[in-house]
Amino acid sequence: MKLSKIPALLGIAVILGACAANPDAIAPANISPSLYMQQSCQQLANENANLTSELITLVAQQQKAVDGDAMGVFLLGLPVSSMSGNEKETEIALARGKQQAITLAMQQKSCRVQ
Repeated sequence: MKLSKIPALLGIAVILGACAANPDAIAPANISPSLYMQQSCQQLANENANLTSELITLVAQQQKAVDGDAMGVFLLGLPVSSMSGNEKETEIALARGKQQAITLAMQQKSCRVQ
């Protein structure tokens, strides 16, 4: 490989690495279920339902950012959505982590799932 191609390949790798992550690939944040142990089973179920609604919205916004980045890279060579702060990766990771912690808290408290 010619040395002149290395900077171009590195530039492409940086651009692709800056693109918004696919919503399905975003792992939950590590959140302790102990934060939720003081809540009643009903409160936990309500919080879990609220997080589910929030995640639906966040995943749709993240998918829009992924699509915008793909189009931006195709047309301009830049991940436009990620550069403008439209991605929701952190919010999705936090919401999924909270939901996972709530599920564990509900299991530890022997809550009946309705």
